[in-house]
Amino acid sequence: MPNAFIRKLGSFEPLRSDDREWLASVSAHTRLVGADQDLIREGDNPENVLVIVDGFAMRYKMTSDGRRQIFAYLIPGDFCDLHVALLRKMDHTIATLSPCRVAQLSPGTILELTERRPSLARALWMCSLVDGATLREWLVNLGQRSAPHRIAHLFSELHERMKAVGLTNDGTFELPLTQAELSDTMGLSVVHVNRSLKELREAGLVSLKDERIVISDVQRLKDYSDFDPSYLHLRWPQDLRTSAQRS
Repeated sequence: MPNAFIRKLGSFEPLRSDDREWLASVSAHTRLVGADQDLIREGDNPENVLVIVDGFAMRYKMTSDGRRQIFAYLIPGDFCDLHVALLRKMDHTIATLSPCRVAQLSPGTILELTERRPSLARALWMCSLVDGATLREWLVNLGQRSAPHRIAHLFSELHERMKAVGLTNDGTFELPLTQAELSDTMGLSVVHVNRSLKELREAGLVSLKDERIVISDVQRLKDYSDFDPSYLHLRWPQDLRTSAQRS
Protein backbone atom coordinates (compact mmCIF):
# COMPACT_ATOMS: atom_id res chain seq x y z
CA MET A 1 0.00 0.00 0.00
CA PRO A 2 1.36 3.46 -0.83
CA ASN A 3 2.20 5.84 2.00
CA ALA A 4 -0.91 8.01 1.71
CA PHE A 5 0.52 10.67 4.03
CA ILE A 6 3.46 11.28 1.70
CA ARG A 7 1.25 11.03 -1.38
CA LYS A 8 -1.18 13.62 0.00
CA LEU A 9 1.48 16.22 0.76
CA GLY A 10 3.17 15.41 -2.54
CA SER A 11 -0.08 16.13 -4.37
CA PHE A 12 0.27 19.77 -3.30
CA GLU A 13 4.03 20.33 -3.45
CA PRO A 14 6.93 18.44 -5.09
CA LEU A 15 8.87 16.82 -2.25
CA ARG A 16 12.56 16.06 -2.04
CA SER A 17 13.63 12.51 -1.26
CA ASP A 18 14.88 13.50 2.22
CA ASP A 19 11.50 15.08 3.01
CA ARG A 20 9.72 11.89 1.97
CA GLU A 21 12.07 9.78 4.08
CA TRP A 22 11.48 12.04 7.07
CA LEU A 23 7.69 11.85 6.64
CA ALA A 24 7.89 8.05 6.44
CA SER A 25 9.89 8.02 9.67
CA VAL A 26 7.59 10.28 11.71
CA SER A 27 4.46 8.43 10.54
CA ALA A 28 5.87 4.92 10.98
CA HIS A 29 4.72 4.44 14.58
CA THR A 30 0.96 4.05 14.61
CA ARG A 31 -1.78 2.77 16.86
CA LEU A 32 -4.85 0.84 15.80
CA VAL A 33 -8.22 2.31 16.73
CA GLY A 34 -11.41 0.38 16.22
CA ALA A 35 -14.42 1.55 14.23
CA ASP A 36 -16.91 4.00 15.75
CA GLN A 37 -14.46 5.41 18.29
CA ASP A 38 -13.92 9.08 19.07
CA LEU A 39 -10.32 10.11 18.38
CA ILE A 40 -10.74 13.67 19.65
CA ARG A 41 -13.87 14.93 21.40
CA GLU A 42 -15.42 18.35 21.35
CA GLY A 43 -14.05 20.21 24.36
CA ASP A 44 -10.73 18.32 24.42
CA ASN A 45 -7.44 20.19 24.44
CA PRO A 46 -5.13 17.81 22.52
CA GLU A 47 -1.40 18.45 22.39
CA ASN A 48 -0.52 16.27 19.38
CA VAL A 49 -1.65 16.24 15.76
CA LEU A 50 -3.14 12.97 14.53
CA VAL A 51 -2.80 11.65 10.98
CA ILE A 52 -5.03 8.96 9.49
CA VAL A 53 -2.56 6.48 8.01
CA ASP A 54 -5.14 3.86 7.11
CA GLY A 55 -8.92 3.77 7.42
CA PHE A 56 -11.70 6.36 7.41
CA ALA A 57 -12.81 8.94 9.93
CA MET A 58 -15.19 11.89 10.12
CA ARG A 59 -15.67 15.29 11.68
CA TYR A 60 -19.04 15.88 13.33
CA LYS A 61 -21.00 17.96 15.81
CA MET A 62 -24.01 17.02 17.92
CA THR A 63 -27.00 19.24 18.61
CA SER A 64 -28.42 19.55 22.10
CA ASP A 65 -31.27 17.20 21.16
CA GLY A 66 -28.90 14.46 19.98
CA ARG A 67 -28.84 15.00 16.21
CA ARG A 68 -25.55 14.63 14.38
CA GLN A 69 -24.14 16.64 11.49
CA ILE A 70 -21.13 15.16 9.67
CA PHE A 71 -19.21 17.85 7.81
CA ALA A 72 -16.01 16.18 6.67
CA TYR A 73 -14.62 12.77 5.87
CA LEU A 74 -10.98 11.96 6.58
CA ILE A 75 -9.23 9.43 4.36
CA PRO A 76 -5.72 7.93 4.53
CA GLY A 77 -3.14 10.71 4.55
CA ASP A 78 -5.39 13.33 6.16
CA PHE A 79 -4.54 15.33 9.27
CA CYS A 80 -7.20 15.21 11.95
CA ASP A 81 -6.57 18.82 12.92
CA LEU A 82 -3.51 20.88 12.10
CA HIS A 83 -4.36 23.68 14.50
CA VAL A 84 -4.81 21.84 17.78
CA ALA A 85 -1.81 23.64 19.31
CA LEU A 86 -3.56 26.97 18.71
CA LEU A 87 -6.96 25.93 20.06
CA ARG A 88 -7.82 26.11 23.72
CA LYS A 89 -10.34 23.34 23.11
CA MET A 90 -11.76 21.41 20.19
CA ASP A 91 -14.99 22.77 18.73
CA HIS A 92 -16.00 19.47 17.11
CA THR A 93 -15.44 15.73 17.42
CA ILE A 94 -13.38 13.44 15.17
CA ALA A 95 -14.34 9.77 15.12
CA THR A 96 -13.41 6.64 13.19
CA LEU A 97 -15.79 5.15 10.66
CA SER A 98 -13.72 2.00 10.13
CA PRO A 99 -10.74 0.53 11.98
CA CYS A 100 -7.95 3.09 11.58
CA ARG A 101 -4.20 3.22 11.95
CA VAL A 102 -3.34 6.61 13.39
CA ALA A 103 0.03 8.33 13.68
CA GLN A 104 0.65 10.94 16.36
CA LEU A 105 2.83 13.96 15.55
CA SER A 106 4.33 15.79 18.51
CA PRO A 107 4.61 19.60 18.72
CA GLY A 108 8.34 19.18 18.03
CA THR A 109 7.61 17.28 14.84
CA ILE A 110 5.19 19.98 13.67
CA LEU A 111 7.83 22.62 14.46
CA GLU A 112 10.37 20.72 12.36
CA LEU A 113 7.85 20.43 9.55
CA THR A 114 6.82 24.10 9.53
CA GLU A 115 10.10 25.88 10.28
CA ARG A 116 12.85 23.72 8.84
CA ARG A 117 11.28 22.04 5.82
CA PRO A 118 9.86 24.70 3.49
CA SER A 119 8.37 22.34 0.93
CA LEU A 120 6.44 20.52 3.65
CA ALA A 121 5.36 23.83 5.21
CA ARG A 122 3.88 24.92 1.87
CA ALA A 123 2.10 21.57 1.53
CA LEU A 124 0.78 22.00 5.07
CA TRP A 125 -0.68 25.40 4.20
CA MET A 126 -2.34 23.86 1.18
CA CYS A 127 -3.92 21.19 3.38
CA SER A 128 -5.53 23.92 5.49
CA LEU A 129 -6.65 25.95 2.48
CA VAL A 130 -8.19 22.89 0.81
CA ASP A 131 -10.05 21.96 4.01
CA GLY A 132 -11.71 25.38 3.89
CA ALA A 133 -12.43 25.16 0.16
CA THR A 134 -13.94 21.70 0.61
CA LEU A 135 -16.22 22.88 3.39
CA ARG A 136 -17.45 25.72 1.16
CA GLU A 137 -18.16 23.25 -1.64
CA TRP A 138 -20.09 21.04 0.77
CA LEU A 139 -22.26 24.05 1.73
CA VAL A 140 -23.08 24.64 -1.94
CA ASN A 141 -23.77 20.94 -2.38
CA LEU A 142 -26.21 20.85 0.54
CA GLY A 143 -27.95 24.08 -0.34
CA GLN A 144 -28.26 23.94 -4.11
CA ARG A 145 -28.33 20.33 -5.35
CA SER A 146 -30.99 17.65 -5.30
CA ALA A 147 -30.51 14.60 -3.10
CA PRO A 148 -29.12 12.22 -5.78
CA HIS A 149 -26.82 14.97 -7.08
CA ARG A 150 -25.55 15.72 -3.55
CA ILE A 151 -24.59 12.10 -3.02
CA ALA A 152 -23.07 11.77 -6.48
CA HIS A 153 -21.00 14.90 -5.87
CA LEU A 154 -19.68 13.45 -2.60
CA PHE A 155 -18.76 10.19 -4.33
CA SER A 156 -16.98 12.12 -7.08
CA GLU A 157 -14.99 14.09 -4.51
CA LEU A 158 -14.01 11.00 -2.54
CA HIS A 159 -12.90 9.28 -5.73
CA GLU A 160 -10.68 12.23 -6.62
CA ARG A 161 -9.14 12.36 -3.15
CA MET A 162 -8.62 8.60 -2.96
CA LYS A 163 -7.08 8.59 -6.42
CA ALA A 164 -4.60 11.28 -5.37
CA VAL A 165 -3.22 9.02 -2.63
CA GLY A 166 -3.17 5.90 -4.80
CA LEU A 167 -6.19 4.10 -3.35
CA THR A 168 -8.49 3.64 -6.35
CA ASN A 169 -8.62 0.91 -8.94
CA ASP A 170 -10.61 1.58 -12.13
CA GLY A 171 -13.22 3.66 -10.29
CA THR A 172 -13.41 1.29 -7.33
CA PHE A 173 -12.35 2.12 -3.79
CA GLU A 174 -13.14 1.37 -0.16
CA LEU A 175 -16.09 3.33 1.20
CA PRO A 176 -17.24 2.18 4.66
CA LEU A 177 -20.26 4.48 4.92
CA THR A 178 -23.72 3.49 6.09
CA GLN A 179 -26.94 5.06 4.88
CA ALA A 180 -27.35 6.58 8.34
CA GLU A 181 -23.98 8.31 7.99
CA LEU A 182 -24.88 9.59 4.54
CA SER A 183 -28.14 10.84 6.03
CA ASP A 184 -26.27 12.78 8.72
CA THR A 185 -23.96 14.20 6.06
CA MET A 186 -26.52 15.23 3.48
CA GLY A 187 -29.30 16.49 5.75
CA LEU A 188 -31.64 13.83 4.39
CA SER A 189 -33.70 11.07 5.95
CA VAL A 190 -32.40 7.53 5.66
CA VAL A 191 -35.39 6.75 3.44
CA HIS A 192 -34.46 9.61 1.11
CA VAL A 193 -30.83 8.44 1.00
CA ASN A 194 -31.99 4.93 0.14
CA ARG A 195 -34.15 6.22 -2.71
CA SER A 196 -31.32 8.40 -4.03
CA LEU A 197 -28.83 5.53 -3.99
CA LYS A 198 -31.36 3.40 -5.83
CA GLU A 199 -31.75 6.12 -8.45
CA LEU A 200 -27.96 6.34 -8.92
CA ARG A 201 -27.69 2.56 -9.14
CA GLU A 202 -30.52 2.23 -11.66
CA ALA A 203 -28.91 4.97 -13.77
CA GLY A 204 -25.75 2.87 -13.90
CA LEU A 205 -23.70 5.52 -12.10
CA VAL A 206 -22.59 3.73 -8.93
CA SER A 207 -22.96 0.50 -7.03
CA LEU A 208 -22.06 -0.18 -3.40
CA LYS A 209 -21.32 -3.57 -1.91
CA ASP A 210 -19.26 -4.86 1.02
CA GLU A 211 -18.04 -1.36 1.97
CA ARG A 212 -16.75 -0.65 -1.52
CA ILE A 213 -18.06 1.62 -4.25
CA VAL A 214 -17.82 0.91 -7.96
CA ILE A 215 -18.11 3.84 -10.36
CA SER A 216 -18.43 2.40 -13.84
CA ASP A 217 -17.77 5.72 -15.63
CA VAL A 218 -16.09 8.34 -13.42
CA GLN A 219 -16.46 11.19 -15.90
CA ARG A 220 -20.16 10.44 -16.34
CA LEU A 221 -20.66 10.65 -12.57
CA LYS A 222 -18.75 13.96 -12.45
CA ASP A 223 -20.87 15.36 -15.27
CA TYR A 224 -24.08 14.21 -13.58
CA SER A 225 -23.15 15.85 -10.27
CA ASP A 226 -21.61 19.00 -11.79
CA PHE A 227 -18.36 18.11 -10.05
CA ASP A 228 -15.39 20.40 -10.67
CA PRO A 229 -12.28 19.16 -8.80
CA SER A 230 -10.53 22.54 -8.89
CA TYR A 231 -11.44 23.28 -5.24
CA LEU A 232 -9.26 20.34 -4.18
CA HIS A 233 -6.23 22.08 -5.74
CA LEU A 234 -4.52 18.77 -6.49
CA ARG A 235 -1.52 18.84 -8.77
CA TRP A 236 -1.56 15.04 -8.98
CA PRO A 237 -0.27 13.17 -10.90
CA GLN A 238 2.17 15.35 -12.84
CA ASP A 239 4.00 16.79 -9.85
CA LEU A 240 4.23 13.36 -8.21
CA ARG A 241 5.98 12.02 -11.29
CA THR A 242 8.31 15.03 -11.29
CA SER A 243 9.02 14.53 -7.60
CA ALA A 244 9.86 10.88 -8.13
CA GLN A 245 12.22 11.76 -10.97
CA ARG A 246 14.12 14.19 -8.74
CA SER A 247 14.77 11.68 -5.95
